Amino acid sequence: MIHPSAIIDNSAQLAAGVEVGPYAIIGRHVTIGSGTKIGAHAVIGDWTEIGENNQIFHQTSVGAPPQDLKYRNEETWTRIGNNNIIREFATIHRGTVTGHAETVVGDNNMMMAYSHVAHDCRIGNGVVMANVATLAGHVTVEDNVILGGLVAVHQFATIGAYSMIGGGTLIGLDIPPYMIATQGKRDAKLRGLNLIGLKRRGFTDEAINNLKKAYKTLFFADLKQPDAIARIRKEMPGSPEVENLLSFIERSKRGICRG
Repeated sequence: MIHPSAIIDNSAQLAAGVEVGPYAIIGRHVTIGSGTKIGAHAVIGDWTEIGENNQIFHQTSVGAPPQDLKYRNEETWTRIGNNNIIREFATIHRGTVTGHAETVVGDNNMMMAYSHVAHDCRIGNGVVMANVATLAGHVTVEDNVILGGLVAVHQFATIGAYSMIGGGTLIGLDIPPYMIATQGKRDAKLRGLNLIGLKRRGFTDEAINNLKKAYKTLFFADLKQPDAIARIRKEMPGSPEVENLLSFIERSKRGICRG
């Protein structure tokens, strides 16, 4: 059902079963998949792709121009996957030509009220952003991450998969996967493995024990990072979870958060 007060550009393509609430605005070159619901007064900006079965609540803004002084209304995109819940007053901005030219949100995510995703961010699947969690531009959030309320992530930072970030944490460095981080004196501080989260996600006892050993070697063995990584690979070959952790650390450009 499309409410008669909604304003929809002629170039927009809405699949069968899309619902659009009162006074919603849908811009140019927008596609919306079947089963998606757009709430009252929501604004879907130009060059936005939205998949199927999403719930986009009232007063949200998806696909607005980036908050970037260099942006000159170039054609850049916002791409939203399937089965996402985007709550009231959340904001997601499209990409920039100096970045990826797109902001990408995967599937099965929940973005609570007033959360913000800036230009050129990449969000995986199964992510929860609590109220007022904020991502600066070019941030990557991997799968199954939980960001507590009022978390703020610095531009170009990466949050590793299955990690959990406590409310009010300021993140300036990369957060390795499988970790818990909370606010330290200035920046985020690692508090150990996200053990409850890993168990809930079905990680085996062997995988968790391997990650525990790797964590101790990385952060408590008084070794330089390359030496710690080399020792872990020698002692625990064949563990995909450990290898994912080590590869993340080696790829990090900003440097990783520590305890």
